[in-house]
Amino acid sequence: LSWATSCARPHPARAVSSGCRLVVTCNAQAAAPISIGQGTPVRPTSVLVVGATGTLGRQVVRRALDEGYDVRCLVRPRPAPADFLRDWGATVVNADLSKPETIPATLVGVHTVIDCATGRPEEPIRTVDWEGKVALIQCAKAMGIQKYVFYSIHNCDKHPEVPLMEIKYCTERFIQDTGLDYTIIRLCGFMQGLIGQYAVPILEEKSVWGTDAPTRIAYMDTQDVARLTFVALRNEKASKKLLTFAGPRAWTTQEVITLCERLAGQDANVTTVPVAVLRFTRQLTRFFQWTNDVADRLAFSEVLSSDTVFSAPMNETYQLLGVEAKDILTLEKYLQDYFSNILKKLKGLKAQSKQSDIYF
Repeated sequence: LSWATSCARPHPARAVSSGCRLVVTCNAQAAAPISIGQGTPVRPTSVLVVGATGTLGRQVVRRALDEGYDVRCLVRPRPAPADFLRDWGATVVNADLSKPETIPATLVGVHTVIDCATGRPEEPIRTVDWEGKVALIQCAKAMGIQKYVFYSIHNCDKHPEVPLMEIKYCTERFIQDTGLDYTIIRLCGFMQGLIGQYAVPILEEKSVWGTDAPTRIAYMDTQDVARLTFVALRNEKASKKLLTFAGPRAWTTQEVITLCERLAGQDANVTTVPVAVLRFTRQLTRFFQWTNDVADRLAFSEVLSSDTVFSAPMNETYQLLGVEAKDILTLEKYLQDYFSNILKKLKGLKAQSKQSDIYF
């Protein structure tokens, strides 16, 4: 494999994702699959999960193991090893998408790649989410991977001004252009992310940060996302399809905070940040090269100010996958279970901490 990325105007000899400003320059001869004759057949249950330690990735790993898959997890070398993945029964291999030479060995004997990875907050968005993914996809194609599952963002094709959303859309197009058998899943938002953002600060009586934007998001439980992913993986009708997974209802930030207040039984200390302030901060950080990555992540303020609804009708998807809508967890039930369990534990700790009078 040889590959590079460029923002220049596309050249006829280059492989380009149509409609995207990002351009991928490929050595077609090097990137083409090489026939090595009949080898050992790869079992359809052999799965590589990329980004296995993330919020979604760990649920994908758990679901795959529960359903009898042989799971291999691609994990970056790290000071704290991902021992919990091994404890669950998965195999862990060290590799780094920002170092393409480490990727091919992780794909040997793999039938399906499930790509949950995204860059760390301190990294440039392009490093993992674009350049690393291009290398991974090209390796998958060259090594004859049978299926590629990619998680994207709902409405990413409508917001090219947001770098991460543009990269997700371009990656979708790049996968489609390779000829791989794929399933692309666009997601709206995770319920798990609301715990640290709203639930915990309310319980600890700390400030809850929100915006005045009317954006609505149909949050979904990552366990439901993982379950539907494997239903789609076994369904031939989902082959080479772009699916959107959305929760039963779209919520505004204020509605989520109000729900948490009711379930916690206490008011939140809400600090509202106007979207205009986020937009101004983004413009300011774009003036300095060392803050460009911050500006890219603040680009979501453009989405927050556009009255966007991150939701989609799910009836056709449920019908395609043979899933009942009633089996999808609602945000009310998810947060209710969380607060009930936490409040019970807090009451238990409070009871244990009571001491009788002590006499000297």
